[in-house]
Amino acid sequence: MAVRLVITGGGTGGHLFPGIAVADELLARYPDSEVLFIGTGREIDRRALADKPYRQATLTGSGLKGISWAGQMVSLARVPVGLWQALLLLRKFKPHLVLGVGGYVTGPVLLAARVLGITSCIHEQNSVPGLTNRLLGRFVDRVFLSLPDQSGYFPAAKTILVGNPLRLELLAAARQAEMTESSKVSPAKEKKITNHLLVLGGSQGAHRVNQLMVEAARLLAAQGITPAIRHQTGRHDQEMATEQYHQAGVEAEVQTFVNDMAAAYLAADLVVSRAGATTLAELALFGKPALLIPYPHAADDHQRRNAEIMVNQGAARLLPEKDLSPRDLAGQIRELLADEEARIKMAAQARKMARPQAAAEIIAQGLAVGGNRARGEK
Repeated sequence: MAVRLVITGGGTGGHLFPGIAVADELLARYPDSEVLFIGTGREIDRRALADKPYRQATLTGSGLKGISWAGQMVSLARVPVGLWQALLLLRKFKPHLVLGVGGYVTGPVLLAARVLGITSCIHEQNSVPGLTNRLLGRFVDRVFLSLPDQSGYFPAAKTILVGNPLRLELLAAARQAEMTESSKVSPAKEKKITNHLLVLGGSQGAHRVNQLMVEAARLLAAQGITPAIRHQTGRHDQEMATEQYHQAGVEAEVQTFVNDMAAAYLAADLVVSRAGATTLAELALFGKPALLIPYPHAADDHQRRNAEIMVNQGAARLLPEKDLSPRDLAGQIRELLADEEARIKMAAQARKMARPQAAAEIIAQGLAVGGNRARGEK
């Protein structure tokens, strides 16, 4: 079976990685298939897609959020150009299915798919969808959700809760770790000399989380608590964090971007993180207890709502940034690193939320609705 799939989206890791996961799953299942990834052309897109065997394209366009009124007018003026480019790309590639995963580039491509009568779907990662996906949800054929749609943003007949697609290398690493754990003769674990703390701010980094963490590490070190820290800062704060850890006498591996996320998760005893949907799905997959610091300026406060779903299941603790001090963060870290039983319970609850078949389900459901349309069914 050979499938031609268009995936469109990008600009952030939260948009890119689910799309990459679906593309890789398709090529693993149907090696003769082809993927066209229509992205934004930003640095993170280029880096994430650099070694992938997909065709790639970009459209003329830009986002509307966080820019001036004049900038918004310019962006809106570019929409017809992007739509025309999308029409040309889809006519040439002739996809069986178009999947939007978020970002300003998705609108023109999914509109073009609608015009051409091509089966189209969107994947909404967050608990609260953005305006673009709310509008697109009215005319695409299916809406795939990572988290329950608790407020009825999309037509119920179109929505399917599948989870957040995760990259094949993460799924394989988690599966291997589970097999290794289950094959042990004795349930007893070797005593760890050092706890491992993983700090994540999202694909772009998080300045306030970085500041809080380096100061919290200094406070912990003054109390003789020195976990092994792996800290993903984003490119703007790497130098600052490295210097402040050094001044505090704290050993930390500081990286702008963690390439081997599987190894980072497997080593971690506790994770301090923002609450993006992809990160939460990865925490669930690897069963990692977490302290979640949602980005307070996310659209519709969706990161807080994302986090609350995990917190309500006992898989994480919520630390609102507004009221969070370095001392508070240090206290939470100290408490959980000292309480292995609490971490084990949180890890078990996180694993219950994992949906490792998300990418496979999107492919199956998307192709099924395409087949139904070809037969004249709804």
